[in-house]
Amino acid sequence: MISPALTHALDDWLSHQKALAGAADNTIKAYQTDVLGFLAFMSDYKGGPQGLDPIAKIETRDMRSWMAHERGRGVGARSLARSLSAVKSFYRWLASREDFEPTAVLSTRSPKFQKKLPRPLAEDTASAVIETVELQGREPWVAARDSAVITLLYGCGLRISEALGLTGADVPLPTTLRIVGKGGKERIVPVIDAAQQAVAQYLELCPHHMEPSAPLFRGVRGGPLNPRLVQKVMEQARMQLGLPATATPHAMRHSFATHLLTAGGDLRAIQELLGHASLSTTQAYTAVDAARLMEVYDKAHPKAG
Repeated sequence: MISPALTHALDDWLSHQKALAGAADNTIKAYQTDVLGFLAFMSDYKGGPQGLDPIAKIETRDMRSWMAHERGRGVGARSLARSLSAVKSFYRWLASREDFEPTAVLSTRSPKFQKKLPRPLAEDTASAVIETVELQGREPWVAARDSAVITLLYGCGLRISEALGLTGADVPLPTTLRIVGKGGKERIVPVIDAAQQAVAQYLELCPHHMEPSAPLFRGVRGGPLNPRLVQKVMEQARMQLGLPATATPHAMRHSFATHLLTAGGDLRAIQELLGHASLSTTQAYTAVDAARLMEVYDKAHPKAG
């Protein structure tokens, strides 16, 4: 149980994250869940409701107890690191507002975990995936739909949510699309011929009426296509092709970035196409040799030359 004042402070922080930091709705929900879970533990651990005053007096041993409790109930290192990051961010904001010393929280070390770097597919493998995905559909229009979605992920570097967010107003696909990505950030994405053709073929076969406000990609009953179905058809395709579990729909986006960079694309331009806030994120998406990456980075860096 937490006090009304602390509840209000948490709401203010979440609003701040959304308005000023541009955090997406899913991120805001995750922040709220993580911080509320932390405060609930402290309420039980301390044996009383938590308010602004008690929460400002949390010590290092309290933080250790919380982390031990989380690991004890099976929370993995990656998830715990995310929760700790949310708690630290909230404390940093709250401490500046309420004028207390948050060192005990901010100095807590994050659990170590091995980051899973994206693994893009080779160009011929990416093409084989699209072809194999099309073979999975029991009906021709479903096969064309699945192929069109995967082609957009690979050909335009879209996230699944972005591809499935397209509507009837977006067709026929123009040569460029205005995509609203994470945190409401807009970007302009060129649409390759293959993606235009794949969507056109799907529209020709789709049995559902395509109103401007309706989702472009439909489920069998006419509702919005569930992203899980896209993941499932990729699973089937990768099993048939003997690909590893890392060959996911999101891997097609990674492949888009890597293949552009390998072909001589500018790192900052690719950053814009992907909608990444930082260049380091784009680097993590690419899988080219270090020498090639530094060569392109040097050309892209404003201080180069």
